[in-house]
Amino acid sequence: MAMHPEIAKVLASLPAPPEGPLDPVAMRAAEEVQVPPMRERLPLHSVEDATAQTPTGEIPVRIYTPVDAEAYGLLVYFHGGAFFLGSLDTHDHVARSLAKETGCKVVSVGYRRAPEAAFPAGLQDCHAVVRWAAENGERLAWDGATLAIAGDSSGGTFVAAVAAMAHDEGFDRITHQVLFYPSLDLDFDVDRYASLRENAAGYGLETAGLKPFNAFYLESGADPADPLVSPIKRADLTGLPPALIVTAEYDPLRDEGERYGQRLKEAGVDATVSRYAGAGHGFVQHFSWIPAYHRVFEETAALLRSDS
Repeated sequence: MAMHPEIAKVLASLPAPPEGPLDPVAMRAAEEVQVPPMRERLPLHSVEDATAQTPTGEIPVRIYTPVDAEAYGLLVYFHGGAFFLGSLDTHDHVARSLAKETGCKVVSVGYRRAPEAAFPAGLQDCHAVVRWAAENGERLAWDGATLAIAGDSSGGTFVAAVAAMAHDEGFDRITHQVLFYPSLDLDFDVDRYASLRENAAGYGLETAGLKPFNAFYLESGADPADPLVSPIKRADLTGLPPALIVTAEYDPLRDEGERYGQRLKEAGVDATVSRYAGAGHGFVQHFSWIPAYHRVFEETAALLRSDS
């Protein structure tokens, strides 16, 4: 189908990006200005800013409790932003919707970002908070059953990498992984996946922008050949948690996400690949107010209920 008309209308209204090198500080400030005031946010039972005390340091987290209950499944969420953008605030609405629809207590991670924090700082923070959540189950009223991880775009990269790290160290408490239009191959060879050419321009995220947007991360020491940077390069995917991989029809990254899902299935992992028609990269963050795309949270909830 064609791109959803509401998305196409918004994209057509956007100004041309400024010329010259990307300015992380200015781009972050522009994002934060778009955060809606508290009175306009989805209400939940409670939302608490806290600090996770971990071996990698003190990591800011935001804990979303959907309803008053004795126990909850946990979902640890990693926001997107090409490893240098995004924050607890810019993705607050995503975490709220995940909490409401899944019924899980959501722990959103304010991980360190490039270029100020070199690789693997952000990844280490995400991994550490998952371990922290499991170790602080009593404080979080964890039900001891569901411990899911979810992330969008570069947050999806971290989801795949954290799942692999946990498996390799014998930490088997992660029950599900949810990847929203993940970036899984930071090689960016335009001939590697057909979607890099098919969706190269005109749909929001453009193929030509992938290298400059990810340069802060790669220049901080992230090697695209490293499976913790490009999880699709991991040779053995056996034993990883059940997965939901959400892709967008008009996303340059569509095919690498779908290929990763296929590889998980070939490795015996229970994996579902769900392509959202008419959508482009970033639709969970920017367009989940459209009912057809808000369904992504319901699909996530269905995955988490599937083994309960």
